[in-house]
Order: sequence, then C-alpha cells, then structure tokens
Amino acid sequence: MSIALIILAAGKGTRMKSDLPKVLHQVASAPLLVHAMKSADALEPAKTIVIAGHGAEAVGKAASEFDEKAEVVLQTEQLGTAHAVAQAKSALAGFEGDAIVLYGDTPFISPQTLDQMIKARAAHDVIVLGFEASDPGRYGRLVMDGDSLSKIVEFKDASDEERAITLCNSGVICANSQTLFDLIDAVGNDNASGEYYLTDIVEIAQSKGLSATSVTCDESETLGVNSRVQLAEAEAIFQAKARNALMESGVTLHAPETVYLSHDTHIGPDTIVEPNVVFGPSVTVENGAHIRAFSHIEGAHVSRGAVVGPYARLRPGTELAEFTKIGNFVEIKNAVVDENAKVNHLSYVGDAHVGARANIGAGTITCNYDGVMKHHTKIGSDSFIGSNTLLVAPVSVGAKAMTASGTVVTKDVPDAALAMARTKQENKPDLAVKLFDMLKKKKAKRQKGAE
Repeated sequence: MSIALIILAAGKGTRMKSDLPKVLHQVASAPLLVHAMKSADALEPAKTIVIAGHGAEAVGKAASEFDEKAEVVLQTEQLGTAHAVAQAKSALAGFEGDAIVLYGDTPFISPQTLDQMIKARAAHDVIVLGFEASDPGRYGRLVMDGDSLSKIVEFKDASDEERAITLCNSGVICANSQTLFDLIDAVGNDNASGEYYLTDIVEIAQSKGLSATSVTCDESETLGVNSRVQLAEAEAIFQAKARNALMESGVTLHAPETVYLSHDTHIGPDTIVEPNVVFGPSVTVENGAHIRAFSHIEGAHVSRGAVVGPYARLRPGTELAEFTKIGNFVEIKNAVVDENAKVNHLSYVGDAHVGARANIGAGTITCNYDGVMKHHTKIGSDSFIGSNTLLVAPVSVGAKAMTASGTVVTKDVPDAALAMARTKQENKPDLAVKLFDMLKKKKAKRQKGAE
C-alpha cells in the first residue's frame, strides 16, 4: 500500500521567541522538520506534503533539501489541526493509499512505531498513536473500550473521570487518505477553543461504523518542542541515544557526555573518540580511527587508522586516507590527504591534494584565496614541506621534493628538487645592544613627558 505523509509545520512557535519558524530550530545539526521527515523516510512514502504557514519559504527550502519531491502547501489561517490537515486534500486528490499525519515539531517518532501503525491498519480504519504519560498534564486523553478507541477528548473539554486517564494522545494519526479527508469534512468547531480538532475524527468514524484503535509508543518518542527549554531537552535525548548506540556498536567514547554528534554522524567500530569532540553534519569515520580531544569535524571522511587532533579542525570536503595523521591546531578544508601523510601541527591545508607519505612541517600554509577566487595546491608523494612554508596557489610541489623552512613557494617545484625562497640572513655585530639602548632612552623620554 502506498503511503503519503502530511507533516504539520505551520506554527510560528511563539514560545521560542524567535523569528525562525519553530520547525527549523535544530537538534543534532538538523531542523526538527528534517528529523520528522527522516523517521518517516523508512516507509518510502509516495508523497510528502508539508503544511507550512509562518516562514513558509524557509520551511519549504528545508523540506526540499531533504526530499526534493516534498510538496509544500500554505495554510494561511491557523484554525486547528483538522483545518491544517485539510489543506493537503487537493495535493492528495486521486491518491490511493494510507496517509500518516505527523508534526514538524515532534522529531523522535521512530520508524518502528510508524510501521506498527501501518500494520494496525489491516484491522482498523483509523489508528491513533498514544503513550502512557508519567504526568498526563494537559494532554488529550484516549478513551478506550477494549482494543477499540471510542474518542479522544482534549483536556479542557474532559470530565474529571476522563482526566484521570493516563493514556494520552500524541496527535499522530494513520488512515486511508480518502477516509481521512471525508472524516475531516465532518469536523466542527463547537468546543472550548472554537477550533477544528483533528481528534474529533475518531468519534465521527465510530458514528459512521468505522473502527479506530490506538498503537502505543514510549513517551520519549512523542516529545514536542515548543520552547528553548524543550529544544535543549530534545538535544539531550538525541545525544544520549546516539552516544549509547555508538558504544554498543564498538566505538570507544572516553567521556560520552562531552561528545557532540550530528543526526547523520557515522563512526565505525574500534574508533576511539576522546573528550570534547564535536561532529558537525556529514561526517563518516571508518573503523579504527582515533579522534583526539577538542577536535571539530564537519563534512569530512576519515579513513581507517587515521589519527586526528588534539585541537584539530576538519572542514567540509576533507578526505583523509588510511593512517594519515592530522595533529594539534591543524585545519584542513576541501583537501585530500593520501595514506600515511602527516600534517602534525599548526598548519592550514585548504583546496589541496597531499600525496602519500608526505610530511607537512609546522606552520605550513596553503595560500589558496586571492581575495576573489580559490586556487589549488598539489603536494607530491614522499615530499617534505619545511616549517613555516607558504605555498601560494595555484602551485605544485613534486614527488620526493623538499622546501626549506621559511620558504615562500610561488612557482612549481619539480620532483626531487629543493625549493628555497627567503632573504639571505645578515648579522650586524653589536647592533642589538645599540638598538635596545636607543629604544630604552626613547621610552624613558616619553614617560617623563607624560608626567
């Protein structure tokens, strides 16, 4: 059966106190909306409809970056959840299959839970995702009669007996697409808020002789993010789960609570990650690497046996081959570093290719930007780049070549050649003493004048 997703993402998120739409606030380097889409992506949806309102253009951009086929529908008025879902009706005209209603500010519904809802559709017309709440608070309550869901009642409309129920509504619903819209057409707004509640479709379904039931999940999956405090809680939940999953897969984290992971971080078994490492988006670390403390890695691929850090920064486009070494206070950007090459300390390598077994001395800089355009540097295999070398791109250093310390390289260096480009040193006898004496007298004169 084909699946369509309807993701509600129109809210402004007033409690966020932000100009940014609520669903675009990030957890683990990805918008909340993307987390919701990513969970449902395992269902291989035939259509994804995002209902946007505040900041619709930015919301649509984020949705299309994850799924270029996602369709954004504008909700110009916010009149309740049923009204929001109804905006997808024309976009799903003629669609034959089930629709799942998700929320762009609820990032942790698991693929397994959504799969359970799909399977439950074999026996029931409407499936509602519920959870046992540790503190039911103001959640809507699911009123069950055996395995049949009789109704969903909002807290403000609930009786004291109904408020005592601990099985609560997540808002996530699954039904046949046409059935869903037929039920929504019958929803009214005769309630305490004067809104069109999506939850009313359960009673309407029962009145039409249709069946409804509830599938339950862990409460943590249903966390909705409505404030900065809840955003921080969501981040903590994601990080704890992601760290545990890595350790269970064979990754060593010396101080797990200090390691920050992104939503798409992949780290292979037998890798060691020391404290205070940050993994930005799009990072893959293969088996047996060693990421040392206080390193920051983003948009990079680190191969087997590589050592990175401490205090290293790998920027997007970095490709480290096997057994490379990137040391302290080294920055690599958009560069390939071949196997067994070393960039051990205090260097910047950008827009470059470093050959196998090359050794880059301390303080080396690839001068890749001329103020307008970026240029490429090629460093050959088995070469040695002396400390404090400036490589003014575009430039090439050949295989087994060498640069003398302090050299400014402005033209290609042939294979096996030594490049030297620095001013000849001259020593002036006793001049240092004379200069110090002159400077001290000048300082004393200034101090006296200041008095």
